[in-house]
Amino acid sequence: MISRRSLIGWGSAAVVTGAAAFGGTGRAVGAMQDPLEPPSTPQPRPGGPAAVVTPNGSPLPFHTVGDTKVFHLVAEQLRHQIAPGLSIDAWGYNGSTPGPTIEATEGDNVRIYVTNRLPEPTTVHWHGVRLPNGMDGVAGVTQPAIPPGETFKYEFTFRTPGTYMYHPHFDEMVQMAFGMAGMIVVHPRALGSAPPDRDYALMLSEWRVTPGTSRPNPNEMTDFNVFTINSRAFPAAAPLVAQVGERVRIRLGNLSAMSHHPMHLHGYSFMIVGTDGGPIAPSAQWPETTVLVPVGSTRDIELVADAPGDWPLHCHMTHHVMNQMGHNVPNMLGVHPGDLDQDVRQLVPGYMTMGEHGMGNMGEMRMPVPENSIPMRGGPGPFGYIDMGGLFTILKVRERLDGNGDPGWYRHPPGTVAGRASAAELRADGVTVERRGRPVRREFSTRLW
Repeated sequence: MISRRSLIGWGSAAVVTGAAAFGGTGRAVGAMQDPLEPPSTPQPRPGGPAAVVTPNGSPLPFHTVGDTKVFHLVAEQLRHQIAPGLSIDAWGYNGSTPGPTIEATEGDNVRIYVTNRLPEPTTVHWHGVRLPNGMDGVAGVTQPAIPPGETFKYEFTFRTPGTYMYHPHFDEMVQMAFGMAGMIVVHPRALGSAPPDRDYALMLSEWRVTPGTSRPNPNEMTDFNVFTINSRAFPAAAPLVAQVGERVRIRLGNLSAMSHHPMHLHGYSFMIVGTDGGPIAPSAQWPETTVLVPVGSTRDIELVADAPGDWPLHCHMTHHVMNQMGHNVPNMLGVHPGDLDQDVRQLVPGYMTMGEHGMGNMGEMRMPVPENSIPMRGGPGPFGYIDMGGLFTILKVRERLDGNGDPGWYRHPPGTVAGRASAAELRADGVTVERRGRPVRREFSTRLW
């Protein structure tokens, strides 16, 4: 087995074909059907808040029995595609990772059945929710673990509004590393202000998937190589959309194993309006352009969509916007390999020295990589290749939207895109570009993503 460090460390100087040298994929297990859930859809709340949208995800259906909303979660193994070229054997709920978003209103009585179809026991902990101790979901402390094949019942009242999460509290290091997590949104019963027009829920996660394999490594502590929003990496991560003038709320939850995520939104400032402790009073809210989402926490941000365009939303830890990129690699910047490539290719076909001019274009070169891996893979954009992945998505704001789907790339008004400066422009503004020690005037290019 070639480790990720040796793959990328060597690959920074050379890319070598031969995916057969990497570990085999695990057995794919299909998602199972839910026999207990009657056909139903989330009930609308006329005049209430907009339904929460979980990009690349779905809400958890419920039906009402008396004054109680009844939900059903099924913990199971599944096959999941993080991005084209990378699929994993994951664990999740109701056929997905993250599991479906649970949406309710302050004061709702809920009954949540949990069926365990995993090969080991599990529980569900309702992270941040105030409830009776026996419903807290901690194996051995507040309840016995749910054995494989059994169904347990949780019953409580959502007492406080806010953004919460759910996850196992049995063998959580393994089960959460395999994808078992989900979001909970509890709307306030009495709306103190107008609800947002758009309400999004984003779960931030990190994984260790060794190139060439398909099973996440739950024992990893520091060297994570896949970072996802709702278990997807760009370009598979669905964009957020908004129409000019709409108020947008984005709920960020972080159940990564070890990493905090400073999430930065381009083109906007926003207000921090809530945490997993509940809503923040308007007088205590504050503006930011980057919000730190610590491990085990949620943060709610709000903005008014007043600037059309395609605005990146991403983690500002630079390694968290790369897909299966190495950390401990040789620094090849400034190295001049000379005839090395030609000589080594006689022994190692496909050899290519990498990194001496930077790594920004490596993803679009489509060089051979191990099976089921996406090292440095990004996606096409309107002005060229976007070399970011991982914890990266886009807020697409338009003057008018036709539905809620992806409106495509933004069409910039003439004269509003950064581009190549002409010699005449440089001369008119008195800008001299020096080259090789001599003052010369030349064209240069700038890209704005």
